[in-house]
Amino acid sequence: MFAGTVTGGNQSMAHMTLTSLNFGQYPMSNGLTRLETRFLGAVKPVGVAGFTALLLLVQPDFGSAALIGVVTIGMLWLGGARMRNLVIMGLPLVPLGAWLALSTDYRVKRLTSFLDPWKDPFDNGFQLTQALIAVGRGKWFGVGLGGSVQKLFYLPEAHTDFILAVIAEELGFFGVLFVLALFALLVGRGLQLGLRGVEVGQQRAGYVAFGISLMIGLQALVSVGVNLGVLPTKGLTLPLISSGGSSILMTCVMLGVLVRAGYEIHLAEDARRMATRRGTPDAPAATIGDSGRPAPSSPLPKTRELPLAARVRIEPVIGQVGP
Repeated sequence: MFAGTVTGGNQSMAHMTLTSLNFGQYPMSNGLTRLETRFLGAVKPVGVAGFTALLLLVQPDFGSAALIGVVTIGMLWLGGARMRNLVIMGLPLVPLGAWLALSTDYRVKRLTSFLDPWKDPFDNGFQLTQALIAVGRGKWFGVGLGGSVQKLFYLPEAHTDFILAVIAEELGFFGVLFVLALFALLVGRGLQLGLRGVEVGQQRAGYVAFGISLMIGLQALVSVGVNLGVLPTKGLTLPLISSGGSSILMTCVMLGVLVRAGYEIHLAEDARRMATRRGTPDAPAATIGDSGRPAPSSPLPKTRELPLAARVRIEPVIGQVGP
């Protein structure tokens, strides 16, 4: 469980993101009625996410644990949990989170240094001040691709946690806007896919799409906030851009699961269209002719041939074993 490589004081556990993704969404897709009506229906997924967050805190990795908690709350809200239940469960976590944030010296320094990094630019605020210098040098259109000076050992972790500052320096304000637009497109399409899945009855695939979209979107949001000095410094990579082993691997795995969920939702949509075309709710009723026999009704229109995906009968489904 605790096997992995140590980087920056934290132990990398690549399978943990996938574990939290699978088990964190299992109760919500199988018990939506209990989630919407009962308090215990919301406690179960919170317990699973809390166990995952506890393992992350052992590393220690407070930021990733907080990210898992926020994604879980978002999934519960999307699953129909009552806001009252979420507030009741969240109130005890507020003092606990404050205690965890203030219990160690390095976390306190991170919380205070980002408020005024220029107060101590050569110690606690060094990383953030160098990132802000990189962002300022980029101006509107940047200094040119590959022309960054801050990445030449001035800005620590320029290839991972603070890669957006390097992008801002080389591509400028409009380059950063383009990167943010790409993330907004990815997250927006994922959330839209989740809504389509819920509408066609593919609850599990829909909520998997919700969870992956929230995970990628919130991680990108935190990374951007850290690079711009809006949030305290945290070692979260920018998905699909930052250099890293387990980060890139798990992001690609999540995107692969998202593509699979989209395929299942597409199958369900095709099956619904096929059932609608074969049904005859609007067919004209038979009329009685002059001879006393039913008059032949107009022939039914021929059904349009559906794509091959709609005719597939046996397919592996997320969370289901066997045909």
